[in-house]
Amino acid sequence: MKTKIAVFGRAETIERVHTFIEEYENIEILPFTYSHSKVVTEMIENAFMCDVYLFTEPLSYSYAHQKIKRKKLPAVVVANNEYMILSSLYKLRQKHSQELNRISLDILNEKHIEEVRKELDFNEKQIYSYSYGKDESPDIEKIASFHKKLWDDGKIDYVLSSSKEVESHMKNYGIPVSAMIIPDVNLKEAIQQANSLTVLNQSKGAQLVTGYIRIKDTEAVHAEKQEIYEENIYKLKQILINFGKQSDALLSHNRNDHFVIVGTKKLLDHLQNHYRNFPLLSEIQSTLSMPIDMGYGLGLHAKESEENALLALDKSSKDSRSLCYIVNERQDTIGPIGIKRDIDTSNLFHALIHKARLNNELSYNFIDFITDRNNEPFSSNDIATFYKVTKRSAERTVNKLLTGDVIRVSGEERPYLKGRPRKLFTLNQ
Repeated sequence: MKTKIAVFGRAETIERVHTFIEEYENIEILPFTYSHSKVVTEMIENAFMCDVYLFTEPLSYSYAHQKIKRKKLPAVVVANNEYMILSSLYKLRQKHSQELNRISLDILNEKHIEEVRKELDFNEKQIYSYSYGKDESPDIEKIASFHKKLWDDGKIDYVLSSSKEVESHMKNYGIPVSAMIIPDVNLKEAIQQANSLTVLNQSKGAQLVTGYIRIKDTEAVHAEKQEIYEENIYKLKQILINFGKQSDALLSHNRNDHFVIVGTKKLLDHLQNHYRNFPLLSEIQSTLSMPIDMGYGLGLHAKESEENALLALDKSSKDSRSLCYIVNERQDTIGPIGIKRDIDTSNLFHALIHKARLNNELSYNFIDFITDRNNEPFSSNDIATFYKVTKRSAERTVNKLLTGDVIRVSGEERPYLKGRPRKLFTLNQ
């Protein structure tokens, strides 16, 4: 069955989306065309058969935001970012064959304007900006009034707007104006996100896994060793493409040179089975000439797993070596994985025999289990899977280990939306 994506946008933008969709055999789009972004709120009611909602303009999403939130609809917004501003400024310069030093812009998020200011060194120019993302509700008239006042005061010569409706207002006022054009890469990334979101939503109830991978110190490396850096980015992408196929995970590459891996059970199983020896990290270390940061986040929904992945990535960045951490849904940090930890197996065996009263076979099996997991926290369910025994049998072993003071409760995990959380245990050493 094909994924149905409701696309809200202007006719020319939806036509572009149609061309990019052709490479996806599993996607079908249902276009919802408008001239005024405000009508999107009503259009949503007619898209109830769709799997995900794709908004091509931030203003239209702003109008629909409350309804999207209330109905808990899966939604993606095409990025209106610094890349769109930069490419629009470049096209404006080509059109006028000169720099425009007195202009005003409007955009959803002011941070993108700040990034452009740093990139182009706006200090010698008169650039005014309006961020409508901070407004309580979208207001076309308010944005248009901002530009008009600057024009009336003689402070600007041109307006660059992220909204076609604002562009129309400026033309009515006789003010020189252009609307920013959404770059192809922004549209493609949004389509990919919408497709990924649908795949993830088909795994309702299970933990989601988001992974971030990047080359360390990218700004310094990018400036000093451009050619080597680009070669390493290419090699890293090939490795991650193969890893994604092995773990049924989706891979994307964002503009900040972060690779993003998103998956569910198979990816989680792979991570948990390789706490001590992580083949992906080993392959990256042996192939690339630069160290990397890698972090995975677990969560019951995409936003939670993404936030935890960023925490894990930040933890990895504190060290100059290539490291990988996992942050679970309770924000417990696991790792670094793939690096063997020293475990005193002799003392552990003694405790298992004399304190927990396990027989030799169970003791050896438990040592194998702890060693294989690199002494990371575990649940009784993990023991049942490793030993290939019933959950009840695993719980009996756990109770003996607790009674013998060999292990202690270290936390809990919630791998499913429904049901009680599982207790996690760790060695009491």
